[in-house]
Amino acid sequence: MEPGQLALIIFAVAFLLLVLFIGIFLLRLTRSLDIITLDVDSIARSSNEILGNANTLLTDVNGKVKALDPTVQAVAEMSDTVSQLNSAVQKVTTKFSTAKAATGFGASGVAAAVAKQAAKAAMSKHRANKSSKKETK
Repeated sequence: MEPGQLALIIFAVAFLLLVLFIGIFLLRLTRSLDIITLDVDSIARSSNEILGNANTLLTDVNGKVKALDPTVQAVAEMSDTVSQLNSAVQKVTTKFSTAKAATGFGASGVAAAVAKQAAKAAMSKHRANKSSKKETK
């Protein structure tokens, strides 16, 4: 055998080994891609199901929120009313404590102060009505 023929045989064997290794690599790569494709399909189906459930849940929550809106509005209005009542009670308490301090201690002093305050309010209202009647004439 000549050296050129020997080199050609070595080259042919090396080329054959290269083709075999590339073929094995491509087969493994194909199998891996098939498995990955199946996994991606499974994930896609699961995600579609999850999205469907999420949409159903969101619709249900939106319906319940709409049902709760009047209740929340009523609570807000009640809170406003309670705040106004609290303010009125504080004003009355302040008037009683001021009247009590001014007239002395005891229920009779408080009653007298309240009567005095009521009389003042009635007189000022009467004067206001009387002056508005004079202006209209």
